[in-house]
Amino acid sequence: MEPDTQHHHVSMKGPRSLGVVIKLGTSSIVDEKTHEPLLSNLTLIVETAVKLRKDGHKVIIVSSGAIGVGLQRMDVERRPKHISKLQALAAIGQCRLMSLWDSLFNHLRQPIAQILLTRSDISDRSRYLNAQNTIHELLDMGVIPIVNENDTLAVSEIKFGDNDTLSAITAAMVHADLLFLMTDVDCLYDKNPRTNPDAQPIEVVEDIGALVADVSQAGSSLGTGGMSTKIVAARLATSAGVTTVITRSSNPGNIHKIVRHIQGSRSPASLTTQVNHPSAVSLASLNNDSGSATGTSTLAVAANPSSEQAPAVIDRSQIPLHTRFLPSPSPVRDRYFWILHGLRPHGTLYIDQGAYKALLGKAGLLPVGVVDVEGFFAQQEAVRLCVVDKRRSTPGPDGKMWEGEAVEVGRCLTNYASAEIARIKGHQSMEIGQLLGYADSEYVAQRESVSFFNTVSRPASPIGGHRA
Repeated sequence: MEPDTQHHHVSMKGPRSLGVVIKLGTSSIVDEKTHEPLLSNLTLIVETAVKLRKDGHKVIIVSSGAIGVGLQRMDVERRPKHISKLQALAAIGQCRLMSLWDSLFNHLRQPIAQILLTRSDISDRSRYLNAQNTIHELLDMGVIPIVNENDTLAVSEIKFGDNDTLSAITAAMVHADLLFLMTDVDCLYDKNPRTNPDAQPIEVVEDIGALVADVSQAGSSLGTGGMSTKIVAARLATSAGVTTVITRSSNPGNIHKIVRHIQGSRSPASLTTQVNHPSAVSLASLNNDSGSATGTSTLAVAANPSSEQAPAVIDRSQIPLHTRFLPSPSPVRDRYFWILHGLRPHGTLYIDQGAYKALLGKAGLLPVGVVDVEGFFAQQEAVRLCVVDKRRSTPGPDGKMWEGEAVEVGRCLTNYASAEIARIKGHQSMEIGQLLGYADSEYVAQRESVSFFNTVSRPASPIGGHRA
């Protein structure tokens, strides 16, 4: 993991240390009915994290559970619905939760640290960088940071979205190599394995956009997430270049085995090790696409092409069942990631095709390319960028200044407020001073303040298959 600079994989022979983020849900920490801490499972998680540290890896834990522990402390049977009560229980439970983590890690002489974040911490660029720098410093000191949302201060919701999203943002913030999303199933399936005995596991996902999987597993009664939130988190993390793994939380030792497998391959993002298996089946065939099952499972790990050492032979029986989401080949990082995922958009700019092409060519957004503006926002606030097919000279029957569908392509920070953009849209930059009485910039948005969603898709389909 690296600081807020351009990320590079250093070429070297042999394995290298990895940045590993482990996300644990409330159901992995406390019993859903009694709310008692699951000490046996927590002990295994601690042992796994310490093993990873001894192997030279940098480990971060994103831990839910404060409210669940608070329920047990106050003898409350059910998770309340009122925000104030949830915040109070989180305040009670967070200190006990950290005390529990510290006690378990102390047995193995492993120091830990508490990092509590809110959405506002991520939205503010200075606080975002401060959090990033603090986590990097802790990792350099050999400390395992334990991250959670500061639920006591969350005012709009008690969740970040959920801790799956928080873990993905944390992994992207520190340029982690691997994000583990622990859940109550081994991996993703094409159908619900609890009700369909013939459900096929999906082991590798190369293109989340093409993924068809069962996401009917809801979160526990104590937590806020489910399988669908893990897919969203995987999409977010992989867009930032983080390999994301879904595996069973009741077997924390699987994390160490999977990391050792990846470490044994020489660099984490690009090597594909082919493992033939007679029962492997392509997702295309599961979805009745034209593709055919190849009987080949792609286990995604990286290799250093400059190394002379041949890839290790993979013993399939030793690799725990899991779903691995491969990182984007063109990741979005640092400031561009923060613009896309750290900020909540306050409005929308509709731009024409010419403006979109200019932005792709690294030019700034000029007012002449803006078709319409929606919402109320100030200068330097984040807005959605939507591209329209054809602009109109006057509003149509629907009141819109364009025809066809508007496609959201990214986000940007604007140099002007919404009311100002409404007055200068469609005009040349030289007219801004005349229209507004001042001209702070010739651009509605500077190019370095524009970030696009990653739309690159790999041609190969996700692979699913049974294990022998």
